[in-house]
Order: sequence, then structure tokens, then C-alpha cells
Amino acid sequence: MNSSQDTIFAQACENISDFQFDDRVAGVFNDMIKRSVPGYAQIISTLGDFADKCVSPNTRVYDLGCSLGAATLSVRRRLDGRDCRIIAVDNSQSMIERCQQNLNAYVSDTPVDLICGDIRDIEIENASMVILNFTMQFLAPNDRETLLNKIYRGLQPGGILVLSEKLTFEDAPVQALLDELHLDFKRANGYSELEISQKRSSLENVMKPDSLPQHERRLKAQGFSHFSVWFQCFNFASMVAIK
Repeated sequence: MNSSQDTIFAQACENISDFQFDDRVAGVFNDMIKRSVPGYAQIISTLGDFADKCVSPNTRVYDLGCSLGAATLSVRRRLDGRDCRIIAVDNSQSMIERCQQNLNAYVSDTPVDLICGDIRDIEIENASMVILNFTMQFLAPNDRETLLNKIYRGLQPGGILVLSEKLTFEDAPVQALLDELHLDFKRANGYSELEISQKRSSLENVMKPDSLPQHERRLKAQGFSHFSVWFQCFNFASMVAIK
């Protein structure tokens, strides 16, 4: 899944528009997320491990907000022979087109239905695994509970939701420290202060992260009785909830 280097915010912009997953972002997304999200490669790899342990034969896996298909590919590598189907959804046509190219590069017995659409409109049925990999933070806050309720109802007993998100923290000194460590991570990966500042401004109106207690309360309110963080690096975490 090669992509060009992310230089989208390298030049000063007088008017910074809201961040969109358009063709420009899709073309550099692999580089962007590798340099922006600490632990992303570990999360992607471990999604395959979760699938190997938790996905039952003759069920479905949903990758909601699939972008270039990294999570789908990780899961699909571990499911051959189980007669499962993966439904991968993204609302960006540019992402879907590149995702299809990435899927075509690997032979597998596990079919993938690639859908360009709104994840809030997708029916969840006969699922043993649902993935929300840095997706829910881009939904309007009022839509998050509704989506999780739909996911819970569509999961088989024992099915899992793996939810990866940027976090906010209720403790202000912790928030400040982890924010600064994340900024250092981006600086170490070659982003300039200008790029960091302009991207932050672009994301301000479209990405609204929650705190870990907010995630836990919301998941338990939908009926998930088992929940834990399985990975965290700075202000990025991945959680697992079991029905």
C-alpha cells in the first residue's frame, strides 16, 4: 500500500478548510497515518490476531471506515477457510478506489464487499467482529451511541468490537504531557511546526475525540459487559468490547 509523502500542509495557507478524506488525502494517507499515529502498525497487525481468535465460521466482519483497507487486509489474511465475509465501508470514493487496488494485490478465499457509503446507514448482521479504527471520532457525537447500539445488536454472542481512537483526558496535566509527547512524535517523523499547526486547525471542527471513561460508559450502556484497553501510546488507544 504505497503512497506519496504527505506534504498537504507544508505550505502556508491563508484560509485553512476543514479536513476531508478527498483524493489528495487518499494519495498520501499511508504516509500521513504512519507519521501521525503512534502504534498504528501494531494496531493493524493485532487486528489480524483478534480475528484469528474471535471470528467464527460463517459469520461477517465489518470494517467501518476502512480507508485504504489496512485493517481488512490484516483480518483477511487470518480467515481463509472459515467461509466468512468482510464488509468494508468508507464514505470517500477516493479511499474506496485505492482500497480496491490494495485488495486486488492479494489472493484470498475470503470475499470482501467494498461499499462506498455512510457507516451510519449500514446494517450490521451476523457479525463476529466489528472494527472502528480511528473512525468514530469523525462522527457527530450524537450519532456515536446510535451506531454502537446497531453494532451491539448485529453482533453474535461472544462477538467483539475493536475500537481505536484518539483520546482526551479529564486530568489537565496528563492531557498537556501526552499532547506534547504526541507533538514530539510528529516532529521526529519530519513534520514542521507549520504542518502541525495547520493540520490541527483543519481537524478542529471535524474530529471530536472522547475520553476513555466516555467510551466505557457508552459501550456499557449499549450492553457490552466486557471492556478493556488493549493498547495505548500517548493519546491514542485501541479498545476491545465483547458482547
